[in-house]
Amino acid sequence: MVEAGRYYKFDWITIILFFMLVGFGWINIISASHTGDTINYFDFSQPYGKQLMFIFLTIGLIVLILAIESKFYERFSSVIYIVSMLSLVGLFAFGKNVNGATSWYGVGAMTIQPSEFAKAATALAVAKYVSDLNTDIRKIKDQIYVFGIIAIPAILVLLQKDAGSTLVYGSFIFVLYREGLSPLFLVLAAMLIGISLSALKFGVIITSIIITVVILGHHFLRRRKPLLIQPISIITISVAVAFGVRYFYDEIIPFHQKDRITIWLSLEKDPVKLERMKKTIAYNLNESEKAISSGGLKGKGFLEGTRTTGKFVPEQHTDYIFSTVGEEWGFIGSTAVIIVFILLLLRILHLAELQRSQFSRMYGYGVASIFFMHFFINIGMVMGIIPTIGIPLPMFSYGGSGLWGFTILLFIFIKLDSDRINQW
Repeated sequence: MVEAGRYYKFDWITIILFFMLVGFGWINIISASHTGDTINYFDFSQPYGKQLMFIFLTIGLIVLILAIESKFYERFSSVIYIVSMLSLVGLFAFGKNVNGATSWYGVGAMTIQPSEFAKAATALAVAKYVSDLNTDIRKIKDQIYVFGIIAIPAILVLLQKDAGSTLVYGSFIFVLYREGLSPLFLVLAAMLIGISLSALKFGVIITSIIITVVILGHHFLRRRKPLLIQPISIITISVAVAFGVRYFYDEIIPFHQKDRITIWLSLEKDPVKLERMKKTIAYNLNESEKAISSGGLKGKGFLEGTRTTGKFVPEQHTDYIFSTVGEEWGFIGSTAVIIVFILLLLRILHLAELQRSQFSRMYGYGVASIFFMHFFINIGMVMGIIPTIGIPLPMFSYGGSGLWGFTILLFIFIKLDSDRINQW
């Protein structure tokens, strides 16, 4: 618990931004989930009533997090990580299947999603390992170890058919890059994405030709030419990746995920069939885009969104909550929400750079990276910029596990930052 004789200064700007998002998120959950003219805010049979209860419980959770001595999170980060991984493993035996994903434990009438808490546990474990005096992130051995820490929860979540949450763990590459990971990894990541998209959109043969021309062209234009074996090796690996991605798309991924990618990249050659797919498979996205565009500049007003109140967007109070913002609060309201999110991200990064310990700095960057990934993917998905991926908007989307997971993630950092004055 709190250590006597130590002084703590909490960053109220971050706390205020957090509660602004939580409060406005709850207002939009009311719009997206109410079923009649009369709203009973304490009707716990309705999503907005349950979310209000989650928010009240969140305040108690915050008090608990801030009351614990800050060194606890560093000292016991490994224990927290192991317990979190065991909770993910336990889902395979005791998990409850919801919408095809076995990601929840049933607790009476409620469910708990451990993957939401695993993000904070992984951020703590990564920060602890990399900040250890014996760790050098530039060494291959330590890189393998830290990537293993990140890969374990990512694989466990993927096996539970929660691809959206799996993608979030890719955000840790920004944390490692800040701490000295070679920029080559970012280049490789960008190349992997480019090759994958090209293999799906243009086919493996055309992608292989493009790769060969670009790499050999770069090789022969260089003044100091390395051995030809180097570009040939790169070409071979790149072409193998292209074949692998295409095979994974054609033979392995579930049909509903394959259809989403097909629609996003317009892979279907028959325009009539593609349009039919957009109207059926991409129904949520189409209705979401219509709701956002109907809001115009100023929006239709609280509880006045006809597409929201008419329930045109299924499960609008969860992953598609931003479409409610677009319809009822318009371009101005949507922009304001995005600005608040960006301010929160910038504030976290600013505080991370002020930290005197590498552990606190790395954890802060982990928090910012995870928030950014959720923010970017969710809003991009709702607006049709990226394919449909089930991932919540932090502090906005309905759900106790999501709200508490983000709360734990953020307020551990706020606690670490508050102890900065006592660090030397």
